[in-house]
Amino acid sequence: MTNSETIMGILIPFFGTSLGAAMVFILKKEISENLQKILTGFAAGVMVAASFWSLLQPALESSENMGKLSFVPAAVGFLIGVGFLLFLDIVTPHMHLDHQDEGPKSGLKRTTKLILAVTLHNIPEGMAVGVVYAGFRSGNVGVTGAGALALALGIALQNFPEGAIVSMPLRAEGMSKGMTFLYGVLSGVVEPIAAVITMLAAGAVVPVMPYMLAFAAGAMMYVVVEELIPEMSEGKHSNWGTIAFSLGFVLMMVLDVALG
Repeated sequence: MTNSETIMGILIPFFGTSLGAAMVFILKKEISENLQKILTGFAAGVMVAASFWSLLQPALESSENMGKLSFVPAAVGFLIGVGFLLFLDIVTPHMHLDHQDEGPKSGLKRTTKLILAVTLHNIPEGMAVGVVYAGFRSGNVGVTGAGALALALGIALQNFPEGAIVSMPLRAEGMSKGMTFLYGVLSGVVEPIAAVITMLAAGAVVPVMPYMLAFAAGAMMYVVVEELIPEMSEGKHSNWGTIAFSLGFVLMMVLDVALG
């Protein structure tokens, strides 16, 4: 894998956020509830499959020399990843903000909190992309090029509605389309930055790669269970999100197993 391919891979999730933010130029209103269920469910399915085949499985395989204790790096890294996201949720505004009983003057403050929440939740996703590309380039773990690319595409799909979720409320507050698009794009800038930092760190400390792979898996699974599954399941037509979840899971499995 060339440097240009790696750079393109770590930028794919950022492009997903940017395309979502660009919806402010197309849509007069927010993304429809049913479409958001489908997008969210599909992304959740991709990320669950990616957490195992692209992250946990390579972590387990690269620790086989530990014998019966080969599960330790994967288990420890996974739980640390979950704990890290739990810490973020405690110290930062939550993505699912309560929209009830809000006066007209509270919207901008609420939107500002939402931007911060989306931005911070993008950090572990960038780390996940960075660690799989670092693992593939190191050649010491069972990460495939197809798996790394599929993971980046899956995260990009999840970022698409997030980009719109950031930009559309700002537009509703009266901000210009150009500025709302810019804010949406900026919320995704942290992903390639986090990916590059993680790649540099992982390259320097290859022995802890299994822990880092499992950490990324834990962080992603937390996002899926805490954020994506509730969003795809609430309200009417929740089965649309479930069907999309299944399709996303199978697609990711095919990409990683068959093409890898």
